Amino acid sequence: MSFTFLSSTPQNLGPPPPLFNGKIQSFSPRFSSIHLHRRASSVNGKWVRRKTRFQAKSADSDDPIISARDAQSGGGPSTSFLSVLCPLLKLFSGGDPSGQRNDALEVATSSLSTLARFLWGSRSVMNLKDGEITVSDPPLPLQLFEFEACPFCRRVREAMTELDLSVEVYPCPKGSARHRELVRNLGGKEQFPFLIDPNTGVSIYESGDIVNYLFEKYGNGTSPSTGLLESTLFTGWMPTILRAGRGMTLWEKARRDQPPEMLELFSYENNPYARIVREALCELELPYVLQNVGGGSRREKILMDLAGSKEVPFIIDPNTGTKMGDYKKILDYLFQTYSSATQQD
Repeated sequence: MSFTFLSSTPQNLGPPPPLFNGKIQSFSPRFSSIHLHRRASSVNGKWVRRKTRFQAKSADSDDPIISARDAQSGGGPSTSFLSVLCPLLKLFSGGDPSGQRNDALEVATSSLSTLARFLWGSRSVMNLKDGEITVSDPPLPLQLFEFEACPFCRRVREAMTELDLSVEVYPCPKGSARHRELVRNLGGKEQFPFLIDPNTGVSIYESGDIVNYLFEKYGNGTSPSTGLLESTLFTGWMPTILRAGRGMTLWEKARRDQPPEMLELFSYENNPYARIVREALCELELPYVLQNVGGGSRREKILMDLAGSKEVPFIIDPNTGTKMGDYKKILDYLFQTYSSATQQD
């Protein structure tokens, strides 16, 4: 398979943009097929409930495209490697993700995945300076198209935890019914991760470029660690292998209709219990607002007020009024609520 090498400098395409051919592209949010209805949010106020109203035709895509640059920065794995790895991981996975799980094994493999990534994506490196909050979220939320098992997407999520950014996540599992087609329509190709920043009119492929952009734009002078830009076979792919491809493929019984409002997840990237919940959200292709709450995050107080604890994961579903912690309860809730068996005509 051949790879397309793309320019890494911003391009001013002007509105309305054509199908993109550049890596970092000018993007006008008013031409996006994602239409979001929002109210202003505040770190010390009530969190908004963001409604999504977009339509996309069903798409049963091939394996995700991994660019040449990301393959090289990840220690050399190529698209062909991922094409072989996907079915193997599915073969050795725990089967139906909604079924009974070995909880000890789940936590053990997720904890080992955390160790493989060291401390990246565990703490905010931004917010506290002389006891004061030094940054805030951008006016419009970032939009990230990714899938949980992707090692390159993982580095972007780690960067967002360290920068204490909230983001709208649009999971794009293999077999995606909605979001992969959106990426093709918005960016011109099916490649992950894909970031849209409606605050600056920029859309970006390539994990390294996304991480650099996030730190340059929202890092307040800090620089990303080497681990967020490059990874070895062990640090990059080991979490995906240990988790046997969880968070990679659309669950065959997932509802095909989109919930009216986005779910909201308090999490941080390298938490072993939150990882298991994010995998489920990906397998159900449920878009959600990711509220990163790593160590030192300004959202810790908000989470304490909502949940009475700083423990993650904690999920809010405005479609049903549900608020809960405990990853096992969250898993049961998600697979029961968003199964096609419970879908109302």
